[in-house]
Amino acid sequence: MNGDRGVVDKTIEEALTGKGSHVAAKNALEGLQWKMAGAHHDGAPHTIFQLLNHMTFWQEWVLKWLDGEDPAVPKHAPGGWPGSASPVNAGEWRRTVTRFQKGVGELSRKAHEGDIFSKRGKWSRLGMLHTIASHNSYHLGQVVLMRQMLGAWPPPSGGITW
Repeated sequence: MNGDRGVVDKTIEEALTGKGSHVAAKNALEGLQWKMAGAHHDGAPHTIFQLLNHMTFWQEWVLKWLDGEDPAVPKHAPGGWPGSASPVNAGEWRRTVTRFQKGVGELSRKAHEGDIFSKRGKWSRLGMLHTIASHNSYHLGQVVLMRQMLGAWPPPSGGITW
């Protein structure tokens, strides 16, 4: 079982960070200027800043759940999309990126704690971590597409181009 747990831990870690699947979560926002993060592109329903706040909202929700809390689920979809369309300045953008990245790190740490298969209600810890990893992966793909559409891709560290 110990070897199996190592495989599960590694799989969750890679899912949360994007390793082996797509550009690393930490790099998807790298080098993006704050004004561009709030820019609207024709046909796109959200700005990058809105996507980032949405991902952060749900990461923090999952972290509370993993800590044994029972966080409220918004009654309507807009409740999971907090904040404005664009940051007010570079400082707000940096703080929001840092908050998101901190959440990814906390999720990675939580993935190694406790019984990964234990359940609360219909969800296991593993299931909840899988869900948030998939959620972030989906929206990070939108971030990459938005950056490409805005001419702000790849990030300084490079991006998957094939």
